[in-house]
Amino acid sequence: MVPADDLSALRIERPPLPPERRWLKWVVWLGVFAVIGLGGWYWASRERPLEVEVATVSTRAAGSQASVLNASGYVTARRRATVSSKVTGKIVEVNVEEGMAVREGQVLARLDDATLRAALALARAQREAARQAVPEIEVRLEEARLLLKRRTQLDRDGLVTASELDQSQAEVNSLLARLASVREQISVAESQVAVQQTALDDMVIRAPFSGVAISKDAQPGEMVSPVSAGGGFTRTGICTIVDMRSLEIEVDVNESYINRVTPDQPVAAVLDAYPEWQIPGKVITMVPTADRQKATVLVRIAFDPSTSSGSPGATRGIDLDPRILPDMGVKVTFLREADDDATTAARPVALVPKAAVRTENGASYVFLVQQDTVQRRAVQTGGTDGDRLEVTAGLNGGERIVVSPPAELAEGTPIVIK
Repeated sequence: MVPADDLSALRIERPPLPPERRWLKWVVWLGVFAVIGLGGWYWASRERPLEVEVATVSTRAAGSQASVLNASGYVTARRRATVSSKVTGKIVEVNVEEGMAVREGQVLARLDDATLRAALALARAQREAARQAVPEIEVRLEEARLLLKRRTQLDRDGLVTASELDQSQAEVNSLLARLASVREQISVAESQVAVQQTALDDMVIRAPFSGVAISKDAQPGEMVSPVSAGGGFTRTGICTIVDMRSLEIEVDVNESYINRVTPDQPVAAVLDAYPEWQIPGKVITMVPTADRQKATVLVRIAFDPSTSSGSPGATRGIDLDPRILPDMGVKVTFLREADDDATTAARPVALVPKAAVRTENGASYVFLVQQDTVQRRAVQTGGTDGDRLEVTAGLNGGERIVVSPPAELAEGTPIVIK
């Protein structure tokens, strides 16, 4: 084991630094602190990029119209009926299925008519019995008239009494009254037959108009009634028929924007089921009342004849494309009237969000995105297209611009896209 005194003897003693070397050490440390301080000051005071929202300039095709309002609604049928019976009865036959095309007057169902057929047979028998009494009365009337004529001649010769002549006259009058009564009974019996025949005809349920059955609501053996009766065991309808030629669109428009809608205004409709298919149409009318709960006004829109599967015709009563079905969701764009300027209408129009355009001293401009900075560009604006603004000069489709630019944004400012 080595003694502690011997270990301390191994330590190397360094001589103290000269004064000039100590001064150099402090200079180096001061330089390091100065560089760190300058770097921190630069980092804190440098111009930081602004975070902005960017949108791409879109274009509206040449010849198309600008939109003034967007709304959503549903396809509805103007002629739609749940077919039921006029009387309560038991169903014995149903001749309709979902999706079946039906013609006006076609038999859809039949009810049990055994009792009514018996009643009709009874009414006809009573009518025939009344008719059978007529010949007998006519024969007796003819006989009474001959007797009256004979006694009248004898009365001129004074061979009969006045009472016998009056008796013959009364007999003729009685038979005439009885004949009129029987004929009236025949008329009543014929009316009764007509009533029973009508009741029997009511047992046959026919289509009120041509269309397509969209639901089948009853089966043979069930009871049907024109009113709700018998709890849940009585049907109130046989089927529901829709006239596919009467389809139209109904949309609820906020009453704040109803002034943008006019009769016969062109619209573009897009079904939710076919988002790439744009269907032309026009406004039929605005229902002259507002919904106080929703603050909306109902607007009816007709499909354009060009959407028909046959030859173009009137807006109403045409065969529409079979893809258009009742109760489909649809988005509607109300279009502005066509531009009278053929030159303007013949070229595409750039569209930008309204919030992207700034105006100072009557001049409009936008901030165009160029890599990490922005460029201020003057533009010329036109009308509105829904929630977008038309730019007639200064921008091209596909360029990117800043939406809702911050107040401190200026040309050349570095940006970061959200």
